[in-house]
This record gives sequence, structure tokens and C-alpha cells, in this order.
Amino acid sequence: MRTIFLLLFLCCGLSAIKAQQLDDVLNRYANEFTNERCYLHYDKSSYGPGETIWFKAYVLKGILPATDSKSFYVDISDDKGKLLAHNVMPMVEGGAFGNFDIPTAYKGEYLHVKAYTKWMLNFDTAFLYNKDIKILAGRPANAKPLPAVIPAIQFFPEGGDAVNGISGKIAFKANDQWGKPVKVTGTVVNNAGAKVADITTLHDGMGWFALTPKAGEKYTAKWKDEKGKDYTTALPAAKTGGVNLAVINGAGKRTINVTANAADAEALQKVIIVGTMHQFKVFEVVKDISSGSTTAVVPTNSLITGILNVTVFNQSMQPLAERISFINNDDYTFKPEFNVDHWGLSKRARNKIDILVPDSLVANLSIAITDVNIDSDSSNNIYSHLLLTSEVKGMVYKPSYYFKENDETTAQHLDLVMLTHGWRRFNWEMVTQKQFPKINYPMDSMYLTLSGQVIGLSPAQIREAGSITMLLPNPNKAPDIINLPLQSNGTFIDSSLLLFDTVKVNYQIGAKNKFGEPLVKFMPGFLPPLAKTMVASGKYNDKFGDTTGMGHHWFWADEAASLLRQYEGALMDEVVVKAKTKTRVQEMDEKYTSGMFSGDGYQFDITNETGALGAMDIFAFLQSRVAGLQISGTGANVQMSWRGGTPQLYINEMQTDADMVASTPVSDIAYVKVFRPPFMGGFGGGSGGAIAIYTRRGDDVKREPGKGLASGTAKGYQAIKQFYSPNYDNFTPDNNKKDLRTTLFWNPQVITNGHDNKLSFTFYNNDISESFRVVIEGITRDGRMTRIEQIME
Repeated sequence: MRTIFLLLFLCCGLSAIKAQQLDDVLNRYANEFTNERCYLHYDKSSYGPGETIWFKAYVLKGILPATDSKSFYVDISDDKGKLLAHNVMPMVEGGAFGNFDIPTAYKGEYLHVKAYTKWMLNFDTAFLYNKDIKILAGRPANAKPLPAVIPAIQFFPEGGDAVNGISGKIAFKANDQWGKPVKVTGTVVNNAGAKVADITTLHDGMGWFALTPKAGEKYTAKWKDEKGKDYTTALPAAKTGGVNLAVINGAGKRTINVTANAADAEALQKVIIVGTMHQFKVFEVVKDISSGSTTAVVPTNSLITGILNVTVFNQSMQPLAERISFINNDDYTFKPEFNVDHWGLSKRARNKIDILVPDSLVANLSIAITDVNIDSDSSNNIYSHLLLTSEVKGMVYKPSYYFKENDETTAQHLDLVMLTHGWRRFNWEMVTQKQFPKINYPMDSMYLTLSGQVIGLSPAQIREAGSITMLLPNPNKAPDIINLPLQSNGTFIDSSLLLFDTVKVNYQIGAKNKFGEPLVKFMPGFLPPLAKTMVASGKYNDKFGDTTGMGHHWFWADEAASLLRQYEGALMDEVVVKAKTKTRVQEMDEKYTSGMFSGDGYQFDITNETGALGAMDIFAFLQSRVAGLQISGTGANVQMSWRGGTPQLYINEMQTDADMVASTPVSDIAYVKVFRPPFMGGFGGGSGGAIAIYTRRGDDVKREPGKGLASGTAKGYQAIKQFYSPNYDNFTPDNNKKDLRTTLFWNPQVITNGHDNKLSFTFYNNDISESFRVVIEGITRDGRMTRIEQIME
């Protein structure tokens, strides 16, 4: 007895230690490896060539807006898989926004959007955001017949595996090759062909039946599709041992039943039931299963809305069964008020709307207003994506349905989704072995600022240089001059300056630039495009056929594209007739030369030559720039030779000597022209050609700052493009154009501060719309979401 008691004590002690170790590992997963997930709100569902796709991204980390990541990436690829854009945007309050201009000549049926943060790439990339956007390329011709539907069915034992001798629930999902649900009926038969269960679709191709597998039996589903065609599919083989896990929904609770056969129950004695949400443990129950079954009732009223992962472990903390269940406590929303302050549904009339967010809420919203008659895809939204589809494997058909109502029927249908989709957060073998994900992509914890690293200097030279001075172009004023200290490894950073677009940076290392032009690598942390792009095949698009709305949109998209082509054509005609402009060197030649000096020759606009400012004299600049001209020595000792002769020298077309030329500062020189031998414009025959130097005049354009300095390119965030919203109260020439916009208004930066929470917006109707669809989506700082869809008519 003493020995048995000691063994039991040791077993309990070991299980307690393992449970504590599991807690420690889970806590580290939750705190250090929390996944991010994202959703994109678009201004509309489909687009024509030449239009702009406007989008707003919302990113969550756990249940709150992701604030650790500072950069968001959106890749656009075409129907051949070619990458068209790699956009990077700064994230604020867990949101980012951008746009993509569809090429006017694009002929593909879809464009593919892949969106992610750098942190998301460390985990299962199958769960990055993917979306195929319909492109209305030309009016549809005679509709091609759709390929024949190819249905398929999959079976999912509850808890992961069916176990011989234990009655369990077998869920199924039937879909066609496009992911659309298929209604099926049939039976399950054993080896002898005897029926053991019926197959009947309950919702969107999904259903379940009870089955008690027997040892030595194999089970087969014989089923029919909607057209009555027969199919046969084998069920997954049952295991000889293990446990069966059943989770039953109830009001404010989940009832968890665990069942094992006699031999397994005696060996297990106890099971540990663990519930996790967003990688945090929310409950743990230890239950005696020695009798063959056990039940745990877990209250869920205090849990957040989302997916609950239920896992059954043995006393050695090895996973035996797993099941996910959706908790909907209706706590994930907030309700802004939407009011129309001024109606203007007639042609080009003014409209004004107000949005009022509840007091004290800091909200980050986006608003899209479109023609109500164009197609609209409401099959997925911010609720369904961030709470459901971004958390499970496999595609969910019309996921927004599960969030329209919070009633018993919807809950039952949503539980079918839970039964037929896998869980992805934990690889329990890694967890129990204290293994953690490998981080190949450090989080973008800083914005894309002016930063980089000097390459090619020794540590001593870096210390001597001390700093880097940079000139950044500023379109509205003189260039910005920025001086930053160099760290010991040559790096530098200005965290206060966010960069947008691609910027040419002129730089100098050290005070006197004594180190020449060492290489500077700007933005070393910039994430390049992913190696693998997605083909825009339509797989990630909810296809509902060519509805009336899509037909209406197709018509106006084609009309808009036609107008755009006409407008571009008019511009091209204007360019051909009027835009025969002269080059800069042609202008300089006409300005400075005369007589025989206006002939053919090598021409150099010194005001725009990058390397001129750093040259000791004009001879040093000309070295190796003119084929056949040999220059050696410096100053008055310069030696020149060209085809056996010595070039003549001129300053402002007056013959001079090398000493005078060498003493003329390069900064005073505007233009240089080198004539091939023989030069007939001067005295003495000119058998060695001539070099004509012209000094600057008072009306010369001053040298651009930074010319002559080393330069590099820094890639910043996507340049911010402003949505064009005409103001028909004020006349502009553009008002004469026909207005066929199907997106009337788009604003991705609707942010409230918790104090002044009423926002007003004005927009104008087009020439064709008689009513509007308003869609508002967004998220608060505490993780609550909203979606408002309202018709103005």
C-alpha cells in the first residue's frame, strides 16, 4: 500500500510539474509570439481598368489593435502571377491605408491582393490576407458556359479522430471546385454494405451524423449531389484507442464530454482539459475518467468573443483530442450614429453626413460611399474576418452570415464551421517540448525613417568622420540639410523623419568629405517583396454570378474607360503637336555659342553635372569623358593631346591658355563644348581640336544643392494619394468633364480622439447616381469593431 501510495504521489507530482511547465510555455507563447491578423476594407467590390483601388487595413494583435508593428505591406499581382506593386504603409492605431492604380490596358479578370506585416511572416503564411478582386475589363461578350460542377466531400471526426467502440459525431463539408457549398444526401455503410448513418446537409454544404466505429470495420459514404449524381467516399479510419471529445453549446456555458474505452480509461485515470483563446489559457480542469467518461461544464459569460480552443491532455501533458468552439458574447461591437445632414441626390448635388461616435471612444474608421446600383459583396466584413476567417484553416462560405444574428440557429450553423475547420495556433508537440517559433523576420518596431549604414570605411575612419550630412529634396522650399552622428558600425538614423516615396539623397561623410564617396546603404531593414507571388485566379473571390449590379457597374466602368482613353488620346495629340521641347544642352548651346562655335561637339551642362563640383578644375572633370582626348598633369602644367595635336583653349570664345582655364573655378562655369580635330573656328589651324569654356551669366539657373556629392536612393512608404472629390459649388475646368464616378466618397482617416467625437463630411453626386450605399467600418483602441451599411435614397 505504501508503494502504491508513493507511486500515485509521484505521478500526481510529475503531472503538476508538467502542467506548470505547460503554463510557462503558454504564457511565453501568448506574450512573445502573439499572432497578428489583418482585414482590408475596400471602397467597392469590383473595378474597371484605369480606376483606383482604395483600401484601409485594420490589424489586430490578440484582441487589441496592433501597435507594435509600424509598417504594413500590400502586394498586388496579376492573372499571370506577376508582381505589379509592393506597397508599404505606416500603421497608426492599428490601421494603414493606401491605393493601387489599375493599368488602363489591364485585360485580366482578377487582381490578387496579399497583405501582411513582417511579424506575420514568422508563422503559417497560409493565413496571410489573400483576396482576388474582380476587374471589369471590357463589356462582357456572350457568357461562356461554366464548367461542370465537381463536388467533393470531406469528413471530420469531432475531437480529431474517431475511436473504435465510442459513439462520436462525424461532421462533413461538401463543396464544389470553387469552394461553393453543395447540398448532398446519402448514407454511410459498413463492410457488409449495411447502412449505419444518414447524410443530410444542414447548412451550406455542412452537416453531421453520429457513428460508433467497430474494430475491423471500414466505412464508406454513398452520396448524391443536387443533380442526383452518385459518388462514393471513404471515411477516415477510426483509431483503436484514445478519447472522444464532444463540446456542446449552451447558454453561457460549454459542456465538455470526454469518453474512452475501458482499457484506455484505466490507463489514463485522469485527463486535463485546457481552454485557450488567442494563445492565453482561459481555463484548466482536471477530471477523473477511470469510469470511462467524464463531463466538465465551463461558464463562458466572462470570456471574450472569439474562438475557444479545447484540448484534452493525459497526465503527462500529451494532447489526446482537440476541438474549437465559437464564443459569442456580443461584446465586440460599438455603434456610431449615422445621420444625413443634407440630402442632394440630384445630378452633382451636395450631400452632407454626420458620424457620431460614443463619448470617450478613440476610434479609427473608414467610410466608402458608392452608387447603390453597382455590385456589392457583403459576404465578408470586419467582424467575420477578424473574428473567424483569419483564425481558421480552409475557406468559409459567406462568413458574415454568422454575425448578422446571435441566436440559437446561427450558433448551431457556426458550430458546423468549427467542426469542419482546423485549428492553427499551436503545434502541441512543439509546446510540450518547450520549442518556440523561429523568428526569421524581426518585427517592424520602428517606422521607415531616414536611416542607413556607411559601407567600406574602417572603424577608425568612421570615428574620424563622426557624422553624415545629407540633403533631401523639398518640393516647396530649399532642400532639407540633415546631419546625423555615425555609430561605431557606421549606422545612422533620424527616427523623427518618416520617408514617403523614393527619395534621392545626396550625402557627404565627415566635415570635409575627405573619405571620397563610400557606399551608403539606405534603409537596410526595408522588406523586399516576397519571393512567391499569387496568381489572381479568382480562388479568393466570392463569385455570385453576373448580377444586375455587376452588369450596371460593368456598363459604367466601360464607359469611364472609354472616356479615359479619349482623354489620354487628346493629351497625346497635344504632346505630338506642341511638345517638341529642346534638351537642356541644346538650350545651353543656343544661349552661349555663336558663329563657328555653334557647330557639332561634345557638350557638357556643368550646372547639371553631378561630378563637376568635386573636380579640382575643369581639366580634371574632362579627363576620360571625351574619347581620344588625353589630359595629364594639373593647373598650368596640364598636358593635352588629341590626334597628335594640342587642343586650343577658349573662355567665352576668347582664346586663352591652360593656366587661365585651370584658375577658373568650376562653380563659375556653366557650359563646356569640346570640338573634334580639326577645329576651324579659331586661329592656328586647330589641328588638335578645341575646348570652349563658358562662364555663368547672371540669369543662369543656380546649381541644384547636392550636385557633385555622392548620392543614394532611400525607399520610403507608398506616396499618399488623395481621393479626388469634386466641389461643384466652385467652377473648375475639370467640371466640364462627364462625371461617371461610382465611388462618390472615400475617407480612410476618420479618427476620433475621445473628446470631440462628431465628424461631418461633404460630397457631391455624379451625373448618373440616384441613390448611394454608405459603408463605415473601423475599430476602437480597446478592440471593439463596427460596421454600418446604409442606403441613402
